[in-house]
Amino acid sequence: MADEYVTRAPQTDPASQPTHTTVIHERGSSSGGGIAIAVVLLVAVLGGFYLFSQTTSSETAKNNAIARAADSVGSAASDVGDAAKDAADNVGSN
Repeated sequence: MADEYVTRAPQTDPASQPTHTTVIHERGSSSGGGIAIAVVLLVAVLGGFYLFSQTTSSETAKNNAIARAADSVGSAASDVGDAAKDAADNVGSN
């Protein structure tokens, strides 16, 4: 994009030809900086998504391990209860 400025010198003699100077100032394109910022932002979003998904899968694995341990404890408690019942039955029948 170019900006155009026109500057006119004051006329001291009305019969003389008017003098003026035209200055054209062109600005450089800034699309390269915008693209670089967009790429950095995209990499940051993808990296955050990757880290979040890794955290979620590790928490899922932790939760599954806790559930399996709770099932094992419940099964062991049932076995202890059955053994206590069998022992009580054996004591009562002797």
